[in-house]
Amino acid sequence: MNKQLRRVSTVVLLMFVALFCSSTVIQVFSVDQLNADPRNTRALDDSYSAQRGAILDADGGVIAESVPSNDDYKYQRVYEDPALYAAVTGYFTLDQENTGIEGAMNSYLSGTANEQFFSNISSIVTGQKPKGAAVELTIDPAVQEAAYNALGNNIGAVVAMNPKTGAILAMVSKPSYDPNTLAVHSTSKFFAAYDALSKSSQKPLVNRAIAGNLYHPGSVFKIVTASAALDSGTFTTDSGFANPASLQLPGTNTFIRNSNGAACGAGATATIGTAIQLSCNIPMAQVAQQLGESTMLDYAKRFGFGHRFVLAGSGASAMSVTPSIYPADQNTPELMMSGFGQYEDRVSPLQIALDSATVANGGIEMQPTLIKKVINPDLSELDVLKPTVYNTPISATTASAVRDMMISSVANGAASNARIEGVEVAGKTGTAQNGKSDPYTLWFTGFAPADDPSVVVAVVIENGGGHGQDAVGNEIAAPIGKTVLEAVLNK
Repeated sequence: MNKQLRRVSTVVLLMFVALFCSSTVIQVFSVDQLNADPRNTRALDDSYSAQRGAILDADGGVIAESVPSNDDYKYQRVYEDPALYAAVTGYFTLDQENTGIEGAMNSYLSGTANEQFFSNISSIVTGQKPKGAAVELTIDPAVQEAAYNALGNNIGAVVAMNPKTGAILAMVSKPSYDPNTLAVHSTSKFFAAYDALSKSSQKPLVNRAIAGNLYHPGSVFKIVTASAALDSGTFTTDSGFANPASLQLPGTNTFIRNSNGAACGAGATATIGTAIQLSCNIPMAQVAQQLGESTMLDYAKRFGFGHRFVLAGSGASAMSVTPSIYPADQNTPELMMSGFGQYEDRVSPLQIALDSATVANGGIEMQPTLIKKVINPDLSELDVLKPTVYNTPISATTASAVRDMMISSVANGAASNARIEGVEVAGKTGTAQNGKSDPYTLWFTGFAPADDPSVVVAVVIENGGGHGQDAVGNEIAAPIGKTVLEAVLNK
């Protein structure tokens, strides 16, 4: 009898231990993940009973805040300059999945993060009303406004960042939208506004800076190709390649040409330096061919192609970047086209900004971020930006050489419209093809001052900026990039 009791007691004890362990995991280790889960409508409903923390720009200005509501819910979310910041903030609404910073940092903003437990207890003891933490972003309001205005009526995106820290100074996507129309306490009103936005042919809800269908990079990808060529030790800046006006791809009837339809400068050969300066396709196609697919793929991965960068938050609700694509299993013609940013190369503007930032930062690529700090209601700091290295794709020597080629491109080459008087600018333009008769995608990326960069920018313009195939990156994208660079330099 005692033996049977011991067995039963052992089973009961084990069941108790299992229950204790599972409840501990749920209440301690999984609380943030569960609170952030978009399916957890109870957590979302509860968040309306406490004042949600504000979203602030890098100067402490209010971008989004919760104000008292006159309906059944205690607070209403309100967005200042809504279209200007929509790509960053996203929206917070009733019983639906939140987006942008609102979704990624929901646990902090709603006051339910693990780190806020003792602060909440203190509020209860002192009789204070519960309140979420404020999230201060790295977004510089002057740079954000400059990027937004410079983009004008174009469809596209701008990303500006500090190459030394990874802090994103501006992130704009156009066309934009008003998050206030979605931050409503009526499900029917939400869906009416959401359906109108989601059905729009211009797709304003897509953050083109980090997501969507991505873009062919065209010649801005030559930064990666040139970096791979020099860093692998196979070539130098002065390595020369055959310089015809057109080149037939091996085993095909397809000819590739430089953007101007002519040879890449004078002479029977063209160097890598000249190819970057004048943005020539044929030499870079030969570089990719001679490097081989494995080397090209290796360096693309080093720069972050295929990696899902996280800008804020964690887990399922994180604000992340759609991974850029450099294709594998290419044949020789495909490899040659991918070397100058065509074939199946697909990128986000943030990835192009990171490519430039790596060159600007001496070969070191920083983890990009939108979060400067998280601030408790009592003004104590929960979390502060700590710059983090993502990778070191290339050596400092390679970065310096590529930087010099990009300086030449601005000073007396294909990126001339990015020149700033009294400041040395490094830059690269791109004019990407999308189909035989489809409008081009226009690009500019660069940084300044070239010898000690404080800002990197990437600009993409869809539909040829309204000019179909009659415009190039230097004509439309480069002046926008210049304006954004100046906004930082003039502060």
